[in-house]
Amino acid sequence: MKTLDIIIVAGVSGCGKSTVAKALAYTAGYPFLEGDEYHPAENVAAMAAGTPLTDEMRWPWLTRLACSAVDMAQESGGAVISCSALKRAYRDLLRTQTGGCRFVLLTGERDLIYARMAARADHYMPPTLLDSQFAALEAPNTDEIDLIELSVEGSSAQVIKQAHIELNFDLHPKA
Repeated sequence: MKTLDIIIVAGVSGCGKSTVAKALAYTAGYPFLEGDEYHPAENVAAMAAGTPLTDEMRWPWLTRLACSAVDMAQESGGAVISCSALKRAYRDLLRTQTGGCRFVLLTGERDLIYARMAARADHYMPPTLLDSQFAALEAPNTDEIDLIELSVEGSSAQVIKQAHIELNFDLHPKA
């Protein structure tokens, strides 16, 4: 069985996961999976109501997302996912379920990310849940060698370019 190139762009809500993941998927010629679309209706309803998800609510979602990524990657050699993956246990589950993956963890100051969340109008996740996201976020350990951290302090274009560099991606889309 060939090795699949599965990349997970992670971080708190509003940090730019989807924007960066879509750009990486485009240049790699891989399918993009929006992690939010894999949440069951109960999870979406809880978040929309301002209730943070519990671990028990996240496990089935993470497993479903990882399995879908593997299925999609079988055809194209890889996939790029946007997924919060806030805790080490979540990242470990994704590693196991995908047979190995790489993470790009987007980091930034709370106030910057809050402002970005408040400016978006088309998302069910309210900015009031950002503090719970930061509370759940576990910094990577030094043994997480499949993970790179990138600051979101610059423009989206700057963050995307840095992600390409760190992942050794060609900056030109595959035909």
